[in-house]
Amino acid sequence: MADTKVSDDSFTLSSKQGNGVLRREVWVDEQGKVVKYNLAYINRNIFQRDNGRVVGYDNAHGQGHHRHYMGVVEAIEFVSFEDIEDRFQSDWIAFRSKQK
Repeated sequence: MADTKVSDDSFTLSSKQGNGVLRREVWVDEQGKVVKYNLAYINRNIFQRDNGRVVGYDNAHGQGHHRHYMGVVEAIEFVSFEDIEDRFQSDWIAFRSKQK
């Protein structure tokens, strides 16, 4: 049986929140385990390459678990999906704080 997409959300941010879009996509298997994910902060005004992805985490395109940051892609250790969400949140908040 195919994996099921359980989350496909995009949130447009106001200028006070940093502009851009926060994106969250999650797929689970039959047992409800996360098997694929894409978390991203997209803002083409800040970064034009990598589809505007300023910071993001995913396990797509055959590269295993990895982090995108301003065009640099690096492999990361996968502990849990919850850990990945926390890391993304921390990166996004840190980036936003630097922009103020």
